[in-house]
Amino acid sequence: MKFTPDKPPLTGETLDTLTTRLAEQGQPTFRAKQILDWVYKKRARTWDEMTNLPKPLRAWLDTTFDLVPTSLVLHKESHDVTDKLLLEMRDGSLIETVIIRAPQDDVGEEHSRKTICISTQVGCAMACVFCASGLAGLKRDLSAGEIVAQLLQVCYREDARTPRARPELASFDNIVVMGMGEPLANYDALIRALTILNAEWGLGFGARRITVSTSGLVPKILKLAEEPLGFRLAVSLHGATDEVREKIMPINKAYPLAKLIPAVREFSEKHGRMITLEFILIEDVNDSIDQAGELRDIARDLHAHVNIIPYNTVEGLPWKRPSVERQESFADVLRAARVPVTLRREKGHDIAAACGQLRLKTEKDRELAAM
Repeated sequence: MKFTPDKPPLTGETLDTLTTRLAEQGQPTFRAKQILDWVYKKRARTWDEMTNLPKPLRAWLDTTFDLVPTSLVLHKESHDVTDKLLLEMRDGSLIETVIIRAPQDDVGEEHSRKTICISTQVGCAMACVFCASGLAGLKRDLSAGEIVAQLLQVCYREDARTPRARPELASFDNIVVMGMGEPLANYDALIRALTILNAEWGLGFGARRITVSTSGLVPKILKLAEEPLGFRLAVSLHGATDEVREKIMPINKAYPLAKLIPAVREFSEKHGRMITLEFILIEDVNDSIDQAGELRDIARDLHAHVNIIPYNTVEGLPWKRPSVERQESFADVLRAARVPVTLRREKGHDIAAACGQLRLKTEKDRELAAM
């Protein structure tokens, strides 16, 4: 499922592809680097800002490329300094991008560590029963340019928020590809987008600070292991046995733990990186001490870090988060075995920050307004 826009996003071009396009127009090769500097280093949002380009070239760019393929529909700020951006694509599709801040008290909020969570699809086909992203199914994949454009939207807002920041630098510290959609199901666009974000002529963002999350597409995990850029890997486990995982994650039927764990191990060994196991804790589903013990054993086998995430309530779904005491008891099982574990307290609950929640609400509101 793809959307073909009238003009492709400039943010989907690499230095090589843009150079080729310009050469076909009789333009010198150095123009491609100039244009990309305007996009990623100077954050130009109009063609007229690119003042060192000849006017005929700017006119050609305007008719050929979409400079800003996403528009901001809504920006919601949480009391816990989590922001959610609701972005609209050219075809009216909505996606979500989340800014998660970790304030550092000694330097102030404007110097907080910022992690940006980006989406790769409009909706999701994985049908995990606890997730808002897949409630309306998969609408389409995002293009590489639309994926990259999310980061530029964050840059625009963060540059304005912290005007003293050097504009040529990305104004965040980490990228996690764990928003709406299954990233590895949109593999080619994902890799192209991350290559653009990593490149010196792009955002120049280090691969070690980019984490790709997957629900467990084993063949694509093995393919990702062969990529030369050393991105980090996070696996949305959410069940430490096949019995529990199948109840909440249909993908486990195709790729049970006996297939998933060896693939994750191969990725970790090839890249020499600690992987992360994501485990959303749901009351009376996967929060038992037995599940904690099984998760402990998997984490020790993989030498993995575990993120325990208390469930973020989604309207219309029956699942609940365990009590704080239950959360701590679960985490203590891993801590006792010296498994590196983070128990993440809720972020953005008051702004519907769980994947897909804000998009669903906005789409419903639009439908009601059109009636």
